[in-house]
Amino acid sequence: MGNSTFYKWREKYGGMETSDIKRLKELEAENRKLKQMFAELSLKSQLQEEIIKKL
Repeated sequence: MGNSTFYKWREKYGGMETSDIKRLKELEAENRKLKQMFAELSLKSQLQEEIIKKL
């Protein structure tokens, strides 16, 4: 591990317990899924609006 990698890791996780880090990773994964869901629903909504305008 390079020095810059270590310092970035320490800055992000320093002072956290293992359970806190695990929970943070879980929340980050959930956040990614929710962002993806939002993007898909937003695109679907835009497509539906365009279809309705053409009718």
